[in-house]
Amino acid sequence: MLFRLLVLLSLALSPFLSSAQKTILHCGRLIDVKTGQLQNEMSVTVEKNKITGVTKGFTTGAATDRIIDLKNRTVMPGLMDMHVHLEMETGRNRQIERFTQNPADIAYKSVGYAETTLMSGFTTVRDLGGGNAGVNISLRNAIKNNLIKGPRIYSAGKSIATTGGHADPTNGHRKDLMGDPGPEEGVVNGPEDCMKAVRQRYKDGSDLIKITASGGVLSVAKSADNPQFTEAELKAVVETAKDYGFKVAAHAHGAEAMKRAIRAGVHSIEHGTYMDDEAIALFKKHGTYLVPTIIAGKSTADSAKIAGYYPEMVTAKALVVGLSIQNTFAKAYKSGVKIAFGTDAGVFPHGKNWLEFVYMTEVGMPVMEAIQSATVNGADLLGISDMLGSIEAGKLADIIAVEGNPLVDVTSMGKVKFVMKDGVVYKQEN
Repeated sequence: MLFRLLVLLSLALSPFLSSAQKTILHCGRLIDVKTGQLQNEMSVTVEKNKITGVTKGFTTGAATDRIIDLKNRTVMPGLMDMHVHLEMETGRNRQIERFTQNPADIAYKSVGYAETTLMSGFTTVRDLGGGNAGVNISLRNAIKNNLIKGPRIYSAGKSIATTGGHADPTNGHRKDLMGDPGPEEGVVNGPEDCMKAVRQRYKDGSDLIKITASGGVLSVAKSADNPQFTEAELKAVVETAKDYGFKVAAHAHGAEAMKRAIRAGVHSIEHGTYMDDEAIALFKKHGTYLVPTIIAGKSTADSAKIAGYYPEMVTAKALVVGLSIQNTFAKAYKSGVKIAFGTDAGVFPHGKNWLEFVYMTEVGMPVMEAIQSATVNGADLLGISDMLGSIEAGKLADIIAVEGNPLVDVTSMGKVKFVMKDGVVYKQEN
């Protein structure tokens, strides 16, 4: 009898429970990133974790529906940053911390960085490399399982480098501490090592592959731009990655490194500081994305001016690269290279990612296109356009709102007042 009563009660209440799951957002301004148009007075209906409707006007729905008033906000899809490092953040003691922090210390800090990123409006990120302990993969899993707050993470795990290359974790160590790291640690020499390293990333649970095709700025090594992979090594990485369903991101400052990586079939070039006309032609021919990270260049250049902030070898590189990267982006954009938004967050304090929009627009990219680079283009690069990147019925409910109108004042992108990820509201400010 009791069981029958419970069933009947459940059936009686089910319509109400179902309708109560609806959330309707009243949007004063809605950015349609598919068409590049700003729409006024729109309603977005969310059920569970999906968008079920986008309609003109402020709909009221049923009495049990939840209404969220965003009439004085500009609403857009959750932003995507294609280049972050959630295990770290810049600081004067970064070199020392490599020897003093345990993986657990790094993990605790990463939790805060992840939440800061989400509250800044970035609901999806690519984490392009952390330490060999796999903290960034565990962070991804913890967020996915609702244990902590943070963006949806696509993690590269440990970046792949050559011996002495930009992501060789032993660069700058004294000789007795260098050892001889191999593919398991993400250090390779020759095509066979490259294949093993990719397979190790698969074993570790990575979502994509990150390689350091050229020298870098923050590594304790002389060159920021020399090519560090042979063509045969790059092809081995890309072909093996394809077998495992991985896309490949390639850090590259130098032109030759970019050209080798693009010809090998990587999906994105990170930074692209010294690209030349031949590289630009290859970008366009292969449809390769540039992830510019202008803010990283500017931030490292600023930090390099502080005495003792970086090792001397790093300081010299930072002062040069930082001055070049914005102009290179401008040339690439005006030449028709595909752009996906990315910042290298961690090289600068997390939560400042939005400044990239300012730097992109300073050299001629319209604000709407900058926002598209962080929404539809990011989704395309990740291969998830069917799920995310725009506010459309059937897609996951990743939605943010900012104060003001960014199409009039781009600094509005730094005034995020509302964040919904996967249908859950994480931030709502008056």
